[in-house]
Amino acid sequence: MRSLLRFVAPGMRRLRFTGLRVRLAAAFTAVALLASVLASGISYVLLRRVMLQRAQDAVINDVRTTLAQHVPPDLPPDTEPLVSAALVDALGSARGRRAVAVPVRPDRAGLPAPDALDVPVTAEFARRAARGVVFQRVEWHGTPYLLVGARVAGVRTSPEEPWRTTPPMVFVSASLRREAADLWLFTRTLLIADAAALAAALVLALLATGGVLRPVRRLGAAARALGEGRLDTRVRVQGRDELADLASTFNRTAEALERTVTELRAMEAASRRFVADVSHELRTPLTSMIAMTDVLAEEAAEGGGGDAATRLVADETRRLGALVEHLIEISRFDAGAAALVLDDVNVADAVGATLKARGWQEEVAVEGPADLFVRLDPRRFDVIVANLAGNALKHGRPPVSLRFGRPEREDAGGMRVVVADRGPGLPPDVAAVVFDRFVKAEAARSRSEGSGLGLSIARENALLHGGTLEAANGPEGGAVFTLWLPDAEGDERP
Repeated sequence: MRSLLRFVAPGMRRLRFTGLRVRLAAAFTAVALLASVLASGISYVLLRRVMLQRAQDAVINDVRTTLAQHVPPDLPPDTEPLVSAALVDALGSARGRRAVAVPVRPDRAGLPAPDALDVPVTAEFARRAARGVVFQRVEWHGTPYLLVGARVAGVRTSPEEPWRTTPPMVFVSASLRREAADLWLFTRTLLIADAAALAAALVLALLATGGVLRPVRRLGAAARALGEGRLDTRVRVQGRDELADLASTFNRTAEALERTVTELRAMEAASRRFVADVSHELRTPLTSMIAMTDVLAEEAAEGGGGDAATRLVADETRRLGALVEHLIEISRFDAGAAALVLDDVNVADAVGATLKARGWQEEVAVEGPADLFVRLDPRRFDVIVANLAGNALKHGRPPVSLRFGRPEREDAGGMRVVVADRGPGLPPDVAAVVFDRFVKAEAARSRSEGSGLGLSIARENALLHGGTLEAANGPEGGAVFTLWLPDAEGDERP
């Protein structure tokens, strides 16, 4: 019993959390309960019919036998009282029965006294009893009774005084209390049996559903493990049923997925190495080319010729150099080699130095406290600010503003930088992918001055700090980029 309770208790605790198990157990138990109740109902109906029919037949046969024994075919005159007394004694002697004999007179109905029997007799019942044996089951004051009325037919009577030679009518009330008690005992037995069947069905349902759902739970755990990146996860195959076939299919799928992901990871790693190697190999010759083209551009300018081809080559070479630097930076992020070198930085000084180094101090309006210090990587912060300000200057319209300070929520901590312009804003098809690589605001142009990597690099640097970078259109027009960086570990995002 204790072992059964140890099994049922954990199962009942898990019922709340396993929807499929609840449904299967409920269906199994409902079918078992329906079958048990149906069998019990049929048994009750059949037994009740048999018991009542047996009691009814016994009383009716007794009445008929008694009438045949005590009422002769030729009833002598004035013997009706003696016959009535004999009939009452014979029929009322059994336990639970009461009998009464009523004389038959042509001038009045043959109804017994109200208290002569356990149940009242109606005039309709007496009228039908005058023509033969009739019976009726009656419940009176909560107790079931069988009421029988009869009169002997075929007795020869005197034509001058028929009432002196007419046999009486007999009414008998037989209590069915014993049969009712037996039926109630049988009903209690059926209820106990149904309860036991329900408990057994519940235990069997838990056992059956546990056996069915255990492989399903293993498959679910394996699927979650695959989703978490453990591609070597497999499930044990047991049996030869549908669940075993499902486990085999899962294992084959997992093997194919592991093989495909491994190949893709190898290809991705090879691509990253290729980009990094090519970028590094291009850096040295491009540095020399940039130096030479700058010299050629200066000589052309000093000679007064203004060679457009020389200037074009110099500009494109510098653009190619910037693209290579961006590719090298992206490859570091992809390889997970990017790291922070944190320092306590005065934000106002850092922003001013970034704009001054690029000659933008007159084009960008800066607003923020002069004494705001945040712990961050100054080089990467310079890259973020330069990309955001340069993007606003290239694709927006003046005035371009840069505001920095603490977030509006005091409990958020960290620092917020907002760069806004009054240009056309971000097109709907660009707003959702503006931080993706090689996405340009002027997508219709085949060439532009940007590489399409600046905003992506800015966002990667923000994420490396544990911060965020978001883009939207301002209420008064123009694009608005919002940077949030934490200044201490555990800062909450505003």
